[in-house]
Amino acid sequence: MLFKYKAVNDKGENKEGEIDASSRDSAISGLQRRGLIVISIKDEAQAKTIFQMSFFAKVPMKNVVIFSRQIATLFEAQISALKAFTMLSTNSDNKLLALKLTQIGDDLQAGFSISGALSKHPDVFTSFYVNMVKAGEEVGKLNQTFLHLAEYLDRQYSLTTKTRNALIYPAFVIFTFFVVMGLMFVVVIPKLSAIILDSGQEVPFYTKLVIASSNFFVSYGLLVIIFIIILVFWLWWMARSEKGRNYLDKTRLSIPLVGDLYKKLFLSRIADNMDTMLTSGIPIIRALDITAEVVDSNVYRGILKEVTNGVKSGLPLSTAFEKYPEEIPGIMVQIIKVGEETGSLGPILKTLADFYKREVDDAVDTLVGLIEPVMIVVLGLGVGILLVSVLMPIYNIAGGIS
Repeated sequence: MLFKYKAVNDKGENKEGEIDASSRDSAISGLQRRGLIVISIKDEAQAKTIFQMSFFAKVPMKNVVIFSRQIATLFEAQISALKAFTMLSTNSDNKLLALKLTQIGDDLQAGFSISGALSKHPDVFTSFYVNMVKAGEEVGKLNQTFLHLAEYLDRQYSLTTKTRNALIYPAFVIFTFFVVMGLMFVVVIPKLSAIILDSGQEVPFYTKLVIASSNFFVSYGLLVIIFIIILVFWLWWMARSEKGRNYLDKTRLSIPLVGDLYKKLFLSRIADNMDTMLTSGIPIIRALDITAEVVDSNVYRGILKEVTNGVKSGLPLSTAFEKYPEEIPGIMVQIIKVGEETGSLGPILKTLADFYKREVDDAVDTLVGLIEPVMIVVLGLGVGILLVSVLMPIYNIAGGIS
């Protein structure tokens, strides 16, 4: 096996290279016999596997939640960090996570702290996660920290999944509607319109409109599909740029019902993040910085950065939030102010997080309850009007023949 290493010699000079050995321990022993102090050593085959898997696999949030609970239990049982990560890497159901944990174990053996080793894998462990672990290391309560992280990630996973699923249903119904209408215009209407036009009878205006629309889609349907593909690609390209993300985030928040749902989701995430970090002893400035990075909205990210600057300049958190009445509701500002005055900002933020979580749940239930009947009615009316427009003239033809 080929191992890539970084080491220091007795003169303090950095050395890098590769060594062929039967195992990792053999590679370390071989380097030590050369008079080198090993800083890090990695299995090249394993590193390549991680690189290749990163394009095709990912670590779901639920796997990170399970890992956090397991590592907390192992730390509670007084098992060393290196042994705990080794045990979990061999028992993980997710192959990519198993490889990541193995690499983290190697870094721990090389002298890295747990937070330092985790920070090398930002695609799995966010800056929020790493900073929470760092705070746990500083106060010596890693088992409690990982339990807090598991509970937090579980809440966020549940909330995000419910919101996403609520929006998938109407998107599916709308997609089905357009597919059905497209098939009607391209396949069914042309055949029926030929019968109507060949009859020579007077065609109603709404039937002419339907036939003209059908002719357009038959003649230019391919161009319409190409236009839709270009539009989707353009939106994807916009979402990759800072300006585009800002525009899309603002648009998302301005959509009736959906915008209110997203606003409550982001407020719940902000309050939950802040509560979890402040409770773990992370300073408020650092907590605001980290929350800004993980809130998943450019609009609220910008607000949190401005709020951070305000708090740095000496403003209370509630006063800094007060400048954004459209995005930060007055009730949230007032509750934070009470927490500041009573010295219980953490518990107050937990109350806010629970409140907005319930608000998101209610908003999702309301949205689903409204969309389901509306979509069914619209779909039925659309197809019904379309059929009536072409079937009524055919019925009149049949009546005239009889």
